[in-house]
Amino acid sequence: MAQEQSEGTQEQREQRLAWWREARFGMFIHWGLYAVPAGVWKGEQIGGIGEWIMHRARIPVAEYEQLAAQFNPVQFDAEAWVSLAKEAGMKYLVITAKHHDGFAMFGSQVNGYNIVDATPFGRDPMKELAEACARQGIRFCFYYSHAQDWHEPDAAGNDWDFDEETKDFARYFDRVVKPHVRELLSNYGPLGLIWFDTPRTITAEQSRELAALVHELQPDCLVSGRVGHGAGDYRQMGDNQIPATVIPEDWETPATLNDTWGFKTNDHNWKPVEVLVAKLVDIVSKGGNYLLNVGPTAEGVIPAPSIERLQAVGRWLQVNGEAIYGCGATPFKRLAWRCTTKPGKLYLHLLDWPAGRVEIPGLNNPITRAYLLADPAHAPLAVSRQGEAVVVSLPDGAPDPIDSVLVLEIEGEPDVTPIPIRQAEDGTVALPAVEAELDGRQVRYEPDKDCIGYWTEPRDRVQWEFEISRPGAFAVTLIQACTDGNAGSEYQVSVGEQSLAGTVQATGSWTSFTEVALGTLRLPEAGRYALGVKAIKMPRGAVMNLRSVVLRPAP
Repeated sequence: MAQEQSEGTQEQREQRLAWWREARFGMFIHWGLYAVPAGVWKGEQIGGIGEWIMHRARIPVAEYEQLAAQFNPVQFDAEAWVSLAKEAGMKYLVITAKHHDGFAMFGSQVNGYNIVDATPFGRDPMKELAEACARQGIRFCFYYSHAQDWHEPDAAGNDWDFDEETKDFARYFDRVVKPHVRELLSNYGPLGLIWFDTPRTITAEQSRELAALVHELQPDCLVSGRVGHGAGDYRQMGDNQIPATVIPEDWETPATLNDTWGFKTNDHNWKPVEVLVAKLVDIVSKGGNYLLNVGPTAEGVIPAPSIERLQAVGRWLQVNGEAIYGCGATPFKRLAWRCTTKPGKLYLHLLDWPAGRVEIPGLNNPITRAYLLADPAHAPLAVSRQGEAVVVSLPDGAPDPIDSVLVLEIEGEPDVTPIPIRQAEDGTVALPAVEAELDGRQVRYEPDKDCIGYWTEPRDRVQWEFEISRPGAFAVTLIQACTDGNAGSEYQVSVGEQSLAGTVQATGSWTSFTEVALGTLRLPEAGRYALGVKAIKMPRGAVMNLRSVVLRPAP
């Protein structure tokens, strides 16, 4: 859903977001008591992510508290951690001030369950990190779990120690959350943002109250979307989730370097550098930020594979950072590569090198210059036009082994003619949700579900343009999902004067998809067509979630 307006005026929100839109790349740090067991409890490997071990193993509060006496990260070096973020090309650092286990990684007057009062370490690493970030020019930010707290009887999450029916979340919110947030925003200097997480039982009023408290204490501090109920300044994707298309909002993808956030001794599934760069490029090309995590050990050491990979990403950014920092989303809807933008410039990211030449279909702007970012001299490349495409001559060898960036300097705002979906070699025409043109007040693409949803207005409609080279008869199928309570809407699929009727089937949920055969359409000539889907009757409040329409050659 679209991000609702956060507290304050639109102008204030724009001012808060300015640095974040420029940054595009940040470091996430998950560090807490869970680094002591590191995925192992009483000799048994506990499945799932490391910071959830208390929940997964259903460890009683009294037992989990004892980990504090073992937590003594004597190798913690705030300057080294911040230096790594800077070397990696990251512009902000977000660290867990309190995760779901309820242990405060900062000195707090709320209770003694914090790193200063309860551990032999006895220091406040958050103060040291805040100071190191200030010295090195990195924005310092906090993660804070504001609804889920397994240590507290009134908070969400712990149903093995505490009776769910007797919980008073409002009491926890007033006694723990708001005082903690006041401490975080009062004792560590200016913050870039507060990254709230898992709103769970929090009410819309409480989410707005929390966002207002942050902006009251620090008007320039951003509030993440997971504060809940649309009260944040920007939208949060699901963990490790990258949308399939451009999202016209401010958004961020939090992601892991391996399969866990908090440190686990047995997780060695490290993502290759090539994958990390490709994800960074993919996210920025769709208008988002990439928040990439490290999970330090209980001794305060960031694992060597994390360091090696971040340093490699940083080396790529030293050459190609112009194509990431402050960049906007691609103007192309359908390209085999990713593109980032700045006024007067398009940055084409050629992760697979097209030796000899590259064709850019649909670009109408005059091109004043083309060159490679990895070429120190920025020598101009030959540019020509062939039909609908701009053609740029390239050297035989890729200048960068990971991602070579081709820069096109253009006149005016990007002017791109959309290229229609084309018929596949086997004659099939696949029309996915992400490629649809949407016309209506409510209907929209949902990247997390990869479908067209929020179809609650019967007048809203969906359309695709496509091109066929081999005409004939086509069997039409539609892939849809719908809850049992909303099923039964009648709809029409049409191409020109031809149409097919269908009834939305119940699939059990909005995410359980089924394929529905509708019948046959005849497309007698090669060329371009438009296929539309519209509701005829909507008796139960919604039409359907639509993932795709597929045309297959029919006998």
